[in-house]
Amino acid sequence: MTSLIFPTATTTPLRGGPTLRWGVIGPGEIAGDFTDALHAHTDQRVVAVASRSLDRAEAFARGHGVDSAFDSAEAMAASPDVDVVYVATPHTRHLPDALTAIAAGKHVLIEKPLATTTAEADEIAAAAESAGVLAMEALWTRYLPHTTVIAQLLADGAIGDVRLATADVAWANDLSAPGRMTDPALGGGALLDIGVYAFWFTQFAAGHPVEWRATGSTRADGVDLDAAVVTRTADGVLASAATSLLATSPGLGTIAGSAGSIRTLENLVFPASFELATADGTAVWSDPTVPAGRRGLAYQAAALSSFVAQGLRDSPLHSLADSRSLLATIEATRASLTVV
Repeated sequence: MTSLIFPTATTTPLRGGPTLRWGVIGPGEIAGDFTDALHAHTDQRVVAVASRSLDRAEAFARGHGVDSAFDSAEAMAASPDVDVVYVATPHTRHLPDALTAIAAGKHVLIEKPLATTTAEADEIAAAAESAGVLAMEALWTRYLPHTTVIAQLLADGAIGDVRLATADVAWANDLSAPGRMTDPALGGGALLDIGVYAFWFTQFAAGHPVEWRATGSTRADGVDLDAAVVTRTADGVLASAATSLLATSPGLGTIAGSAGSIRTLENLVFPASFELATADGTAVWSDPTVPAGRRGLAYQAAALSSFVAQGLRDSPLHSLADSRSLLATIEATRASLTVV
């Protein structure tokens, strides 16, 4: 037996709160999963979709119960029936598509990574501030129930002072296959697509880094294949994160403190359980009522709707400064990679 008691998850309720009418730019796989999650688990509704191919937009609308299809982001963003735009296009389109929505006065949820560089992140932040709209990175893991519980445990000092955080997020890819993961023109590579999750977890646990030591490899065309980075914060907290397109890892995260530790028991990206260990014993947090897998995408949408209702212009859980710091880590890591 243990005396450990977990705090209650502080996720925004999926139903019963404020709702928004969503438009989606980019009718791909993640947009489909996002739309299905919202319609199945929340009161939020995706009412419009935009693509440069009207046929693709219309097929998406039919397949996911969306009312309207547009052949351009500009036309959809101009619609008075859309309150917020979810940018689900490839990485290199995040900046122009987000700016299009912001210029039309729409709030934006931008699929991770927020942008491809810190300079682009700054441009998005400045545009959102000028327009008076909320811009938020779709780092959905931060809004999941298990993450909110971990955040409270850290804030309460349940494991003492955090001294070390580790994370690995890697999925093997067919490097010979066409697609955005291997296309340098679309920001292909491990760092921006999956490495961002590992960097987010260690930053979430340890704080923003100020020093980076990295190694890894990139192809001659600029597509990064793998990377490992050790970071240090201004307070001296160390972290290590690894990512790869060459192998699949368990995707686990650990946080070690002066009085205990926390470790995820499943892939940290998705809704997961975790173990807390302190001098008082060991206990496992889990919640079988949480929608599994990508159905958890619903939580970030409910959170954004709540933030808008409160008049917020930045996420209090994962700010634009947090997003920019992740891109700074990616930039520092990329600078250390070896061309193979």
